[in-house]
Amino acid sequence: MSAIQERWNELADIKDELAWRDWFPGTSGNLSIKVTEEPLTFLVTASGKDKRKRTEEDFLLVNNEGLPVENTHLKPSAETLLHTEVYNRTKAACCLHVHTVDNNVMSDLFYEQGEIVFQKQELIKAFGLWEEDATFTVPIIYNHAHIPTLTQEFIPHITGDTGAVLIQNHGITVWGRTPLEAKRYLEACEFLFSFELKRLMLKNIR
Repeated sequence: MSAIQERWNELADIKDELAWRDWFPGTSGNLSIKVTEEPLTFLVTASGKDKRKRTEEDFLLVNNEGLPVENTHLKPSAETLLHTEVYNRTKAACCLHVHTVDNNVMSDLFYEQGEIVFQKQELIKAFGLWEEDATFTVPIIYNHAHIPTLTQEFIPHITGDTGAVLIQNHGITVWGRTPLEAKRYLEACEFLFSFELKRLMLKNIR
C-alpha cells in the first residue's frame, strides 16, 4: 500500500469517528494529514462533502500553499490555508477542525477575554500537563470571513507542534505530531468545553 493510501485510510477513519460523534453539521469542518515532508504535501477534506459518508472524493492532495497537486474538480476546504501554516511552521502531522454547539457557545462566551483557561481538571493531562496546579489555555480569535485575514490572526498562536485555537462562533482547530495526538487534543478540548458550559449553567440556576 502506498504512503498516500495509508494516510488516506488513516484520515478517513478519523473522519468516520468524528462524524459518528456528529461533529460535522451541515458539511462543516475540515481535516488534514501530512503525506510527505519534502516537498510538503498533505491530504485535506474536499469542500462541501457530506462527512458522514465515505467516498473516493473525500480528500485531495495539496502542496505547501494549499493548492491541488493534481488536476481535479475538487476544491480544498475553505480553511485549508490554516492547515498549511500549521504544517509549514511545525512538525505537526495532523490538523482537525470541527464545529460543535459547545465549542461555539464557549468561544462566544469567552471571546472578550481572548482565551479560556482550564485548571484543576483531570483531563488536561491529555495535553501532557501533569503538575497538580497546571493550567491549559485555549486562545480565541475573531471569525474573519476573509480567510487570509483569519490566517494572519491565527498564525501567532501556532507556537508548537501541538496546539488548539478557537475561532469565535466558528469551531476549534487542533493539531498534533501524530493523528492520535491531534484527536486526543480535540476530544479533551470538547470534554472541557462541555463540562465548563454545564457547570456555568448549573451555577446560574442555583
